[in-house]
Amino acid sequence: MINKNGVWFVTLFSLVLVLSIYYITMPTELLITKEKDKVLPTVKVEESDSLLALRVSKNTAIDEEIDSLKKIISNSDATIEDKNNAFERIQQLNKVRSEENTLEDKIKTKYKYNSIVKIDGNDISVTVKSDDNSNEIANNIMRLIQENYEIKKNITVKFQK
Repeated sequence: MINKNGVWFVTLFSLVLVLSIYYITMPTELLITKEKDKVLPTVKVEESDSLLALRVSKNTAIDEEIDSLKKIISNSDATIEDKNNAFERIQQLNKVRSEENTLEDKIKTKYKYNSIVKIDGNDISVTVKSDDNSNEIANNIMRLIQENYEIKKNITVKFQK
């Protein structure tokens, strides 16, 4: 009697065998690429790419932490307290992310600068894309951010070209 596993094995083995024979019998001209035909792509690094890289790394770190917290929530062996703590941390991360986006939008609308805002407790780090790195602009951005909080925050502004 033939079972399903045996049929699947024979089918997949036959497919691999046919593809291997096809690859071996292919003309070598198709397999070898000539160096003069190969066109290397050119990559232009724009100024906004550095901010984009910062944004991607920040979002990746947050997403990884949220994924690990979701695993704790879905784990049946975790205690109720651990699940509650994980859920509260996810809510806190989402709140911080929305605050960061709000502050970035305010900087963009008021001063017309692209920026990345990172909030870590009472520390707020702002990276601004600008050729002009004057103290006046940095002070104005710090005041704009501090207006959103009642408690004094440690705000740093970095300029990036």
